[in-house]
Amino acid sequence: MSKKNYLASRPHPWHGINIGAEAPKIVKAYIEIIPNDVIKYEICKETGFIMVDRPQKFSSLPPVLYGFIPQTYSAEKTAAFSKMAPVGDSDPHDLCVLSELPIQRADIIMDVRVIGGIRLIDSGEVDDKIISVLNGDPFYKGVNDISQINPVIIDRIRHYFLSYKTIPGEPVKMQIESVYGAEEAYKVVEAGMADYKTHFGK
Repeated sequence: MSKKNYLASRPHPWHGINIGAEAPKIVKAYIEIIPNDVIKYEICKETGFIMVDRPQKFSSLPPVLYGFIPQTYSAEKTAAFSKMAPVGDSDPHDLCVLSELPIQRADIIMDVRVIGGIRLIDSGEVDDKIISVLNGDPFYKGVNDISQINPVIIDRIRHYFLSYKTIPGEPVKMQIESVYGAEEAYKVVEAGMADYKTHFGK
């Protein structure tokens, strides 16, 4: 390996990792949470390290790998797809990854194939959850659209996002506007890439 083929220091997972040459169909994913994590971890935007956001308050636990797509941002172009909310949530695009075999650690990167998405509205902000499969996973070979996934899996993902912030006795903050397939998901990822360039100049 030549010196030109490696980074001498760890890049920031959001800003320093390239989304990939085949985006929006195949993108790099950074994983923050694994299934059944009882602590919600997320990236520290200042340092790039994984930090504890909060304990999961109730019984709803993530059913799939969860993270984000580097060098994306949910802002004006992303919000334009929604009919229910005027603004994005000012975060990188969230991502769920389906993998047949269990992956039991976070703070990792992987190549994933985008197959669809869930347009979630969180407290009046657009918070899309891109659905993907681990690229190269033979179990998901030939799966290129969310319609090819067992709907039970999608229902579990939907239920998690509808319930994970719900506090009994308080107004519900989360709404699902739509579940969409690969073609729209590609457009949402491209919008996130464009929003990132607008706001971060890269």
